[in-house]
Amino acid sequence: MPHSHHHIFSLLALVVLTVLVGCQQHSVPSEYSEVNELPRIYPDYADVTIPVNIAPLSFLLDQPSDGMVARFSFGESELVCGGENCCPDPDDWRELTTQASGHDIKVEVYSKHEGAWKRYKPFQIHVSPDSIDPYISYRLISPSYVTYEELTINQRCLENYDERVIYDNMLCSNEKDGQCINCHNYQQYNPGRMQFHARHNQGGTVIVYDGKVSKINMKNDSILSAGVYPTWHPWLKMIVYSTNLTSQTFHTRDLNKIEVFDSGSDLIAFDVENNEVTNIENADDELEVFPFWAPDGKMLYYCSAHFVYNDTTDRGVQTIRHAKEIKYNIYRKSFNPETKEFGPRQMVFRADSLDKSATLPRISPDGRYLMFTLGQYGCFHIWHRDADLWMMDLSTGEVGPVSALNSHDTESYHSWSSNGRWVVFSSRRDDGGFTRPFIGHVDAQGKASKPFELPMASPDAHRLSMKSYNIPELMRGPVDIAPQTFADVLKTEGTPVKYVQKLR
Repeated sequence: MPHSHHHIFSLLALVVLTVLVGCQQHSVPSEYSEVNELPRIYPDYADVTIPVNIAPLSFLLDQPSDGMVARFSFGESELVCGGENCCPDPDDWRELTTQASGHDIKVEVYSKHEGAWKRYKPFQIHVSPDSIDPYISYRLISPSYVTYEELTINQRCLENYDERVIYDNMLCSNEKDGQCINCHNYQQYNPGRMQFHARHNQGGTVIVYDGKVSKINMKNDSILSAGVYPTWHPWLKMIVYSTNLTSQTFHTRDLNKIEVFDSGSDLIAFDVENNEVTNIENADDELEVFPFWAPDGKMLYYCSAHFVYNDTTDRGVQTIRHAKEIKYNIYRKSFNPETKEFGPRQMVFRADSLDKSATLPRISPDGRYLMFTLGQYGCFHIWHRDADLWMMDLSTGEVGPVSALNSHDTESYHSWSSNGRWVVFSSRRDDGGFTRPFIGHVDAQGKASKPFELPMASPDAHRLSMKSYNIPELMRGPVDIAPQTFADVLKTEGTPVKYVQKLR
């Protein structure tokens, strides 16, 4: 055999051997000592409640170890994995969770240290028969304020680890002119009816409706700004937005490093079919933001803070000076889908009576629960370490923190699953610096369970990533439009909106 051929054959043999070794079966140690404490694992999956259709929960030992083995068992079935990390086989995992639906999986972790094995106190993973929507989308954004153009909107299948880019900000950015994409949103979890914004270079609002992709120029002299925070009506071709004059400052002596605030904000309604827009709420002494439709389509929830400006000082300067005094309450307005008329606003939750500020109202699909974020002040709670998730039972008016979901650090953006049994939310509990998606179960009585971090194929993937997950939104399926198609549409002029006094 020629030398070169022999060399290639040796390399192939090495590759095959590596694959076989990498796929070797792990077995539970026969000799070990007992440790009466739970293993320190990352992510923390001890005693969490998971959907029956979730991807495998891979984890690692977050303490010194020369190797580990984990056994997952239910009844007569078991799944064993190990090595440096615990990464269950997807097919075996699916079979085990299906069998354990409505019950608990027992997890035993064994660790090898200095040649000896020890077995930690077992823990449970509760498998709910409630499934979760199969897809989630989010914006992945770097912490830098210089390279903010390097961001994408991605989608991930929750039933496995498949992730794809919906749109890449760099497709329309260049060295001279940058772009910023944000606020992806769907009508009733439908990936075929979505929208997102592009700011700055070739900016506009991208609307997808049943295969048609269009770019809308929503800037108009009769409204404060183009649309910002969106909410699709449950069935009408209509999106309500807040319009915001948003600024950002940096704290010099505060744990909350950055302050993002509005010096002006209103509510507008946009008719997708007729390309018409109108004001809903635009009082000069109110800062309206974060609209959200109730699932029956007959009530619009939103937040508003009362703030009176004087005429002698720049509005942005006034907002900065009084930032910690600005408290948002939750309101709602009735809506008639036939006439498209809104009623007067009604108070839902007075956060300022607690000397707090409420943001991001989200109604459960059954219309019973209102989940929101509560912080000390302001409207951009993703930067506030004190921010927690709260919930109101709209049938009784009972309200309080969702303690099972909250942590010592930031909880902010959240969205319900389509069956109302799951909430995905942004949290900074891992390291205080990066937001990551956590998923928590909420039962029919509004009781939440310990949440779990979005599972990854590599357990350390989140900690090794330098990006935050922004606006986690659940979907019934994937967006199937190519990123380049969105880029091509964004490079067009876009259709200007027409302002009307009332939608048709």
